[in-house]
Amino acid sequence: QVQLVESGGGLVQPGGSLRLSCAASGFTLDYYSIGWFRQAPGKEREGVACISRSDGRTSYANSVKGRFTIYRDNAKNMVYLQMNNLKPEDAAIYYCATPGQWAPCPSSPYEYNYWGQGTQVTVSS
Repeated sequence: QVQLVESGGGLVQPGGSLRLSCAASGFTLDYYSIGWFRQAPGKEREGVACISRSDGRTSYANSVKGRFTIYRDNAKNMVYLQMNNLKPEDAAIYYCATPGQWAPCPSSPYEYNYWGQGTQVTVSS
């Protein structure tokens, strides 16, 4: 079955960097778009970035453009989120998710059917 497992979270100082990893199993990553979401305490889950299955096109939330990069390695069944110049407001639990086979990158988290368990990112001095 479709499984997603995130890793790479941790504590980082403002201005620092982290790379999150999303390991996919049970399916061939080539056919799936993958999104990264985050949820901070008391806030709704929000989309951060997405990479399309078909042409690798990427999209980003305005709040992370120029700082975050999403990319994939289909041979390793991995998707990554490189986060640079982290700010305290980036602190959240980060999740990777997929809407399912052949689907594009929906903007709403409700259109994603498979989720990982999340990894915590804390940005603090």
